[in-house]
Amino acid sequence: MYNAISEAKSQVKEIIMEALGRLVSEGKIPAEALPPFQVTIPADVSHGDLSANVALVSAKALKSNPRAIAQMIVDAAELSGTSFEKIEVAGPGFLNFFIGKSWFSEIVTKANELGEDYGKTDLGKGKRVLVEFVSANPTGPMHIGNARGGAIGDSLSSLLQEAGYEVSREFYINDAGNQVEKFGKSLSLRYMHICSEAGQRVVNECKDAEMDVFTKAIYGEDGNSAEFPMPEDVYLGQDIIAHAKNYYDMHGDSLVALSEEDRRKALVDYALPINEANLETDLLKYRIKYDNWFKESTLHNSGAVKDVIEKLKAGGHTYESEGALWLKATDFGGDQDFVLVRANGFPTYIVPDIAYHYDKLITRGYDKAINVLGADHHGYVQRMRIALSAMGIDDSRLDVVIMQMVMLVRDGQPIKLSKRSGKAITLTTLLDEVPLDAARFFFNLRNSDTHLEFDLDLAVEESSKNPVFYVQYAHARICRVIEKMAEDGVKYEGGAVEYSEPAELALIRKIAEMPEMINDAAKDYNPSALTRYAYELAQAYHKFYDGCPIKDAEQAVKLSRLALCGAARTALRNVLTLLKVEAPEKM
Repeated sequence: MYNAISEAKSQVKEIIMEALGRLVSEGKIPAEALPPFQVTIPADVSHGDLSANVALVSAKALKSNPRAIAQMIVDAAELSGTSFEKIEVAGPGFLNFFIGKSWFSEIVTKANELGEDYGKTDLGKGKRVLVEFVSANPTGPMHIGNARGGAIGDSLSSLLQEAGYEVSREFYINDAGNQVEKFGKSLSLRYMHICSEAGQRVVNECKDAEMDVFTKAIYGEDGNSAEFPMPEDVYLGQDIIAHAKNYYDMHGDSLVALSEEDRRKALVDYALPINEANLETDLLKYRIKYDNWFKESTLHNSGAVKDVIEKLKAGGHTYESEGALWLKATDFGGDQDFVLVRANGFPTYIVPDIAYHYDKLITRGYDKAINVLGADHHGYVQRMRIALSAMGIDDSRLDVVIMQMVMLVRDGQPIKLSKRSGKAITLTTLLDEVPLDAARFFFNLRNSDTHLEFDLDLAVEESSKNPVFYVQYAHARICRVIEKMAEDGVKYEGGAVEYSEPAELALIRKIAEMPEMINDAAKDYNPSALTRYAYELAQAYHKFYDGCPIKDAEQAVKLSRLALCGAARTALRNVLTLLKVEAPEKM
């Protein structure tokens, strides 16, 4: 794996340690153990390409002034055979290292040679990671939070793969429990409305009408008419009405005579598989393909849920109180104990989730489980960690990416969404309005733990103000430059290259950052680093394009700049690929 920045940082440390060794052997400094020091990239590259604070952190141990220590290191340093041409002492004792021209040339050559493999690292060393994201209840369409979670989870998975992890994407289908009970109740109420005398009048009046016409005719604008009132604890979305109406169209009033329990089961057995199939279809349109769809019901049917309860009991981590079974969460640092099994004998929602994580980490043996969850899951995360610890599982094997809320904005004003009426912008309606590339890019513009304002107007604007348009235009511009030069008979096909112009060097520095950016972003589970890097790379290319003409340059310069165009195109295309955003060749 090629990582020019990492290699350069390693060289700096080696140069410093060898210089310190010489100083000790010459008796110029005492042989003392030194604290760790940092090698960083300065904000202003005129101060050097890399900077080390070794003299500052070593002053106490060496009983000397930091600038004096720094100067001794400079005097003792040997740069021959390295990528560096000089070292300077700056400020209170920083060591600033300046990279030679050959380093810049090598990066361009390597990026062109490696192609789609440029940027890949071996950080993960093949460790198996399961990323679970979206996992929307299959009781209705996906909302905007799911859309953000999908973009974050899928891009994070790609990022971890780029960093050398073996990654599986998984969707956890909550096809059991309270949400499905609520789904069945909602379907049954709508179905019985349709089968009623008043409902039949509307059915006859709207025989050939579209579903939205039928819905308004029977329920009015808000889906909750006075004639057919709906309680608080149901779903009011039009999809529920559509399922009930479609079932009626196929089977008539055949469910009316059944018990409420049997009617709900029949309707759920009909509607839930349709919703699950729709989830998969919609996510494929969003360029998300899961490796596995895991159903909660399998945990109940296999006995895994009961096994969890028995394991926790056997471990002495439970007790009974007021007829319920409790987990001794306070034994594992929890604020309070919590219920596993209610007094009515039914497990709480956390138990099948414990069984699911046991399956991930023990049964299937993943090294790490990563969950992308909404901001309302903070308490849940602590409970899950405690439960895993009680099961004898290292809870550090579970990592959670907490995702904050999304606010949709149009004309500078937030769009208010109503959960009660079911009139909310879904993933599919969003993609009807906003280009798919913009959606995936915009949802990754900010770190997951920050609130996101999604500007619908900006997402469709074709100007440099729109960050995804700006980045895609840079890629198209590079392709056009290479294509135009080829039409003139000029192609870069390998060979020596050389750079000296500030805009050239700035662009190469940005290209060089990619593997290190991949590592840092993978460690932080932060795919927003990809969009930030793509934008900064595009920015560096546009400045190079404006300041470094190619067509009228001397032949050697022309070929070197064409090679740099190719390297920039490689890096930009690779980072857009990780985001599953298209890299257009023409715009």
